[in-house]
Amino acid sequence: MTGVDIHTERIDDVPLLLYFLQQMGIQEIFDSLVDPHGNRQGLSVGWLTSAWLSYIVSESDHRMSEVESWAEAQQEMLSELIPQPVRSKDFTDDRLADVLSLLSDDKLWEEVESKLSERLIVVYDLEGSPVRVDSTTVSVYHDSEGNTLFRRGHSKDHRPDLAQFKVMLGSLDPMGMPLATLVVSGDRADDRLYIPAISKTRQSLGEGGRLYIGDCKMGSLENRVYVHAGGDYYLMPLAQIGKASDLLKELLDPVWKKAQPLQRLYRETNNGDREVLALGFEIPRSQKAYQDGKLLVWQERMLVVYSPSLARRARRGFNKRLEKARDEILWLTPPRRKGRKQFDDLDALQKEVQRILKKHRVEGLLEVRYTREIQRRSIRKYRDRPACIREKMRYVVEVSYNEEAIRKVRRTLGWRIYVTNAPKNVLPVEKAVLTYRQAPRIERNFSRLKGRPLGVHPLYVKRDNHACGMVRLLSLALRLLTLVEHEVREGLKAAGETLSRLYAGNPKRKTDRPTTERLLKAFRGITLTVVHLPDQTIRHVTPLSQLQKRILALLGLSTSIYEISDLSKDAIPP
Repeated sequence: MTGVDIHTERIDDVPLLLYFLQQMGIQEIFDSLVDPHGNRQGLSVGWLTSAWLSYIVSESDHRMSEVESWAEAQQEMLSELIPQPVRSKDFTDDRLADVLSLLSDDKLWEEVESKLSERLIVVYDLEGSPVRVDSTTVSVYHDSEGNTLFRRGHSKDHRPDLAQFKVMLGSLDPMGMPLATLVVSGDRADDRLYIPAISKTRQSLGEGGRLYIGDCKMGSLENRVYVHAGGDYYLMPLAQIGKASDLLKELLDPVWKKAQPLQRLYRETNNGDREVLALGFEIPRSQKAYQDGKLLVWQERMLVVYSPSLARRARRGFNKRLEKARDEILWLTPPRRKGRKQFDDLDALQKEVQRILKKHRVEGLLEVRYTREIQRRSIRKYRDRPACIREKMRYVVEVSYNEEAIRKVRRTLGWRIYVTNAPKNVLPVEKAVLTYRQAPRIERNFSRLKGRPLGVHPLYVKRDNHACGMVRLLSLALRLLTLVEHEVREGLKAAGETLSRLYAGNPKRKTDRPTTERLLKAFRGITLTVVHLPDQTIRHVTPLSQLQKRILALLGLSTSIYEISDLSKDAIPP
């Protein structure tokens, strides 16, 4: 038929994402803070950033080179959803790189994070929630020479051969929504990053009464006094080395003598029963330190806690370390065979043994005995060479376990010291343990940031400012993921409902804790078909399923964002 043009676009979850980003205020905040150049044409920075974020989350791809072709394929949909003229050339590499350069500006980023956090905290009623602070490393294949961001350091990705940068997040419970994002060079020490992260978080939350939770690297006195000086509370475990290790032995001595009573700490199971979570007791102590030239003195509570599950994991790891250290030491002096190095220098052998003991952290737990061994070998007469006996000396090792020392270590496994300045009525021991154990929430943020769906690793930008801007952009996408998940789960909890048909191959499986990734996947396959006739244009959107409608309702969104009558420039209010 002449004069008929049929065009089909996959719209999937993009209308949902764009509308939710609009609710978050991304476009409004960027356009209020960024004053575009007078000669700039095309989409505003706010709408360009929002559309790019919807692409990243929908396609699980942060590559700039792919966005222009995506926008060209979705031209009709984007033109209907965005209340500004949309061209595929609005999404070129250069324009997207300009967004990254803007995001790399520290002053602008602080204003964006502050305004965004203030808005989301009020909208989602998160005033009293604790904050978790932690860092991760992102390995890159970039050359570290000449770069200030990509440096070599201790790798949490177990890739010491690669350059890396560090990302520090301050995330708000209960959903783990990021409030502060720091991007620093890969050789920076973790303990020096907590104060800047907490400082940025306070710009959104203010000071006073907030609980900050971190791991043992947050436990320095400098970090603790900083939190206390602002009127906030801290909770973290002490490191299990150095003075903290000696302190733990001292505190546990009354326990072994049965002079220290232990409190049972309970948690509620899914079926409403109570089970023992841990055993513990607390000891108060006075702390003092200088902050801005002023001496501060405060009461700190040491929570000494034994976790059976932690003890089981620790014992398995401890036994493996002992076995590996023993095997590696014995392998230093194997039976004589061709091609195997033999030690004839006792000092060299002892140094290698000490290196292995230190590597596996089992010094004093294995007893190593050194024996001097001489091998005599008869050489027969051959022509003018007389018969003789040759002697070759080497050292061999024997390894045994120091049972008494091992027993003392084993009985301390599973015990940790937590410190907090929060009063007992604010943070009792039981609540402190339960609260700290929710740490996987921030680890899940790192998992999303480094893997699917955001995938900062591998990183496809090479300039320092672009890498910094990219991580900050992905932290906005991370906020979107956490908020969508939180809203749906809270809605299901309030209604006492579950969702099904989210799991491929098991459509009857139900859940009341769906992930954002599964929720968005449920919108795959929605298409917009546009038929251009000589005298009219017909548009058709795939009808929504009951599951899709329910998800939109749980998010507080109208199904009209997918209905053709409202799939227009008025669908998303400015």
